[in-house]
Amino acid sequence: MTPGRYALVALVAFAAAFAAVLVARAWLTPPPRVESQVHALLHERLTLDAAQEARIHQLETVFAKRREALEAEMRADNQRLAKAIEVEHGYGPQVAAAVDRSHHVMGQLQKETLQHIFAMRGILRPDQAAQFDAAIVKALTQPVR
Repeated sequence: MTPGRYALVALVAFAAAFAAVLVARAWLTPPPRVESQVHALLHERLTLDAAQEARIHQLETVFAKRREALEAEMRADNQRLAKAIEVEHGYGPQVAAAVDRSHHVMGQLQKETLQHIFAMRGILRPDQAAQFDAAIVKALTQPVR
């Protein structure tokens, strides 16, 4: 094969790989998390005053630490579940207990996330709260891909 043909094959291969990446990103990229959508709404679309920004920032800082702790608990629960599966090789009492524990922590994260959302909502003016509510409802009801 001539050097020109090698270059053509390399160019076609690069173009195919690039196209595959674009298609994969378009089809496989998960929708933004509700938290990301709420964050964008708060900091980009609502016109918050300085006091609101400061209070919301404080809430976000505290919640980020709490969310991180709960997510660490969930990772530990996954480790316990893996060990239980390794020991029982089926859905036995250790696996069931590990699943129940992980569900408890997931539920706690969901409850604390909602408390956080309502705490942020409490800082907003009525006109902002209406936009916030609509965005929350939309984020929670959009179809899962």
